[in-house]
Amino acid sequence: MREQNYYPLRYLTVYFFLFHLLFSQFVKQLDIYRTEFDNRGWNYSYLDGSMSNEQRQKAVEAFQQDSGIQFFLISLKAGGVGLNLTAADYVFIIDPWWNPAVEQQAIDRTHRIGQDKIVFTYKFISKDTVEEKILALQHKKKELASAIITTEESFIKSIDIDEILEMLS
Repeated sequence: MREQNYYPLRYLTVYFFLFHLLFSQFVKQLDIYRTEFDNRGWNYSYLDGSMSNEQRQKAVEAFQQDSGIQFFLISLKAGGVGLNLTAADYVFIIDPWWNPAVEQQAIDRTHRIGQDKIVFTYKFISKDTVEEKILALQHKKKELASAIITTEESFIKSIDIDEILEMLS
């Protein structure tokens, strides 16, 4: 892997003394990071959906309690529920998920009782790619949810037939 083309790893080396969560929807993507971290001798925890509850707990405890582990590689769906990851300083969404609630649940793992610091979140989006389109879709979904939740009556009055058809397609 050529580092100059692998921007996320270059960025992480700058903040090596802090604690990072890296979420990906693709286990194969996490495998790429695991290989690179192993090659560099970086310690990390890892969690995906194939792990038992006991393995999950051990991975979380290692990240939370071992100051020598600054990285936690987590599959987006497996890491979105039931975890308390307050040791994190940074959250990286390596690839976007079409549903912003899934990403938000993952990010919320850092905002639990016991969190005493600001946590920064970054999404890696490549220009002119499907990722950019997913981000636009997420934005539309958030706007729609916000309009429905805040003022249902005004939303119904402002929606036209083309928008209804687009939502249902």
